[in-house]
Amino acid sequence: MSRDLGDFLRSRRARIQPQELGLQPYGRRRVPGLRREEVAQLAGVSVDYYIRLEQGRGQSVSDAVLDAVARVLRLDEVEQAHLRDLARPERREQPQEGRARVGGQRVRPGVRLVVESVSGPAFLLGRYGDVLAWNALGDALCGFSERLYRFGERGLNQARDAFLNPATREFYMDWPAVAADTVAFLRLEAGRRPRDKRLAGLVGELSLGSEEFRRLWADHQVKEKTFGVKRMLHPVVGRLDLGYEALALPGDPDQMLVVYTAAPGSEAAEKLAVLASWSAAPSLPAS
Repeated sequence: MSRDLGDFLRSRRARIQPQELGLQPYGRRRVPGLRREEVAQLAGVSVDYYIRLEQGRGQSVSDAVLDAVARVLRLDEVEQAHLRDLARPERREQPQEGRARVGGQRVRPGVRLVVESVSGPAFLLGRYGDVLAWNALGDALCGFSERLYRFGERGLNQARDAFLNPATREFYMDWPAVAADTVAFLRLEAGRRPRDKRLAGLVGELSLGSEEFRRLWADHQVKEKTFGVKRMLHPVVGRLDLGYEALALPGDPDQMLVVYTAAPGSEAAEKLAVLASWSAAPSLPAS
């Protein structure tokens, strides 16, 4: 287990006050939130055992203990899964036959055709937030071709684009929320792939290049990105409020098809129609 487990547990302890769990605060508290001995008491484990767990020295942590700690710290489903990833590194992802290895994500030809055929703006999201493919309307909306040119050999990555591309701060009207969600998703990926050198390199690059990223990364928030709303300020059609759905591919759960949506007849739908009218043929990066 790495120090990430201890950092994560400490960050979860800090957000809960003793009074919320029926405990009477006593003595001077040097850190916010619950003390380690309080978590141990409420979880039904010894203080020494919990301390070893936070220090990454626990061995073969049982489901019962993890469930108890998650209950005390009020972890949601995503956070509980993240806790198990951090506590059990030996059970984390192993490469599967027929799938791309780290640094070489493949896009099946059939998946490319699906991306092309979607009528709304669509793109394919891979590991680490890499943007692997997109359709013409997706390019017209998000400017993927231009962004790819900006980052060159480093590749088009949502996290890199969010924190190292000044134009992205102007494009997303709620950039702070987008940035926080992006880091929470990347932190979840890091828990699943603790020994991934390429992911570690991306985190290092962003940490060096962005103070906001360093602050959000230290907060240890984790979050899935499956649906929501994005508010955009497009240079051609102005403000767009679009829903999005992120659908995991059955044949490759590391890839998600992301589609932006607008209600028929809405102002957003009309603006997408304007973009579609002058968008060129599908522009997809080569394999």
